[in-house]
Amino acid sequence: MNNQRNLIILAFTMVVIMLGFGMVMPIMPFYIDKMGATGSDLGWLVAVYSLMQLIFAPVWGSVSDRVGRKPVLMLGIVGYAVFLILFGLATRFWMLFLARSLAGILSSATYPSMMAFISDSTTPEERGGGMGKLGAAMGLGVILGPGLGGWLAGDSLALPFFIAAGLALITLALVGVFLPESLPPEARQQTAVRLVSPAGLWQALRSPIGILLGMAFLVSFGLTSFEGIFGLYALQKFNYGPEQVGTIMVVVGLVSTAVQGALIGPLTKRWGEAFVIRLALLGSAIGFLVLLLATTYPTILLTTGFFVLTVALLRPAVASLTSQRATTGQGVALGLNNSFMSLGRIAGPLWAGYLFDVNYNLPYLSGSLIMLLGFFFSLIWVRQEDEPAAVAEGERATAVR
Repeated sequence: MNNQRNLIILAFTMVVIMLGFGMVMPIMPFYIDKMGATGSDLGWLVAVYSLMQLIFAPVWGSVSDRVGRKPVLMLGIVGYAVFLILFGLATRFWMLFLARSLAGILSSATYPSMMAFISDSTTPEERGGGMGKLGAAMGLGVILGPGLGGWLAGDSLALPFFIAAGLALITLALVGVFLPESLPPEARQQTAVRLVSPAGLWQALRSPIGILLGMAFLVSFGLTSFEGIFGLYALQKFNYGPEQVGTIMVVVGLVSTAVQGALIGPLTKRWGEAFVIRLALLGSAIGFLVLLLATTYPTILLTTGFFVLTVALLRPAVASLTSQRATTGQGVALGLNNSFMSLGRIAGPLWAGYLFDVNYNLPYLSGSLIMLLGFFFSLIWVRQEDEPAAVAEGERATAVR
């Protein structure tokens, strides 16, 4: 019962965080225009958040292994609320850039600490389902954010940010009062806290969880390759406007939420994370191709739903298997997982945008090839043979607690 309550609190926190960031995207161009900034300025504004997450998520993950999950999560929520308030008060572009940078640094503490909390408080069999529910909460925030932000911004561009900051303070109170600490003092590890460097990322790829970190990169690379240029792709190929593209993005969020909330748990329990990862990689490679075959609005909705279904299966399965194979602290491993996802969120749109300028079909053709290569790599290196030992270890740890 307590685990269910804790999961509800974490899920609500995730919804609020993603709600705020979902609000930012449709309003940000109006902010940029009002301040006389350019398209390249907007590109930097989007990229700096993922860059800060890439650098600082492992730091917060290792800090949570030392001091516990709860204080790190609360710090992340405070940083998120401060970012929203600063964004609402900004009158110059440098203020937006500073707020966005601070958001990336501080709010990157939320995701690895939440995932580590789930790892601490669930058995390996239940872990995929718990992480899937957090993924569903993330998807729900992504669905509601853009629409709610646009509606609230009718009278004031700043109003959505202040409302989201107020919701963040409510979640801060809920976490502070009702969420227990999942990592007891005797289980904490004095892991080294260091910033991510290219050499460090390369070393992580050579670790026992290296192939899974590569898969985490593919998750966000594939999804952002799709999302980053889909609006331009739909405009150039089908002459679609914002209403049609917006409806398709709603389908993206709904499918992602449904899959991660209801499907990933039973699938990982029945077949294991390794099988789900292979299935998702092969499905996403096919999904990129069927996107190119769609010619009518209904078929675009169907093919988009299929593609997002496969990618939505991949993220929690990779995170769950990463947590099981971690040889250091859970927070460090899941922080690295988040960093490689951030790296994919930086590389995906840049890669897709460059290829789009050559030919609007190339981003999806290349995406299919990359995901297919990931599938072949998973056949060789992603195995489930360590699961029985991990399950037994998890059961012993649960019994001790």
